[in-house]
Amino acid sequence: MIKKAIFGIFSILLFFSCTSDDDEYRNNPNLINLNFRIQLNLDLPEYNNLQFPGNSYTTYRNGIKGVVIYNINNTQYTAFELSDPNHPPIDCSAMVVEGITAKCPCDDGNEYNIVTGEMTKGTGQYAMKPYRIERRGSLIEVYN
Repeated sequence: MIKKAIFGIFSILLFFSCTSDDDEYRNNPNLINLNFRIQLNLDLPEYNNLQFPGNSYTTYRNGIKGVVIYNINNTQYTAFELSDPNHPPIDCSAMVVEGITAKCPCDDGNEYNIVTGEMTKGTGQYAMKPYRIERRGSLIEVYN
């Protein structure tokens, strides 16, 4: 009886201590949550670089200020928002990708790693906003 009570209390505590991984990004006051879906067909020449690990593809047509997709190892990919998470969306907050770094052209010089989303240079408390990404055959789908 006591074991069941302890197990029950432990289960309740565990349940209430869990939070969504996305809470940190949803609570960023600088970035809104957009609903979108991008489908990239790797058989098309435009997305050819994504067939090889270590390459990325950037689009400024989706997301807030754009989206970068990075191929880690052909089974793992990352996708991040290209609006600097430590600025409200303004003219200079659209980041530019150089190698594995996304650079904000605003005066603070914020830089982020597009593999992890973490800030590598500059000031601010937020990492890059991640998007969900799946690969099915030659199709990559990015969505929020």
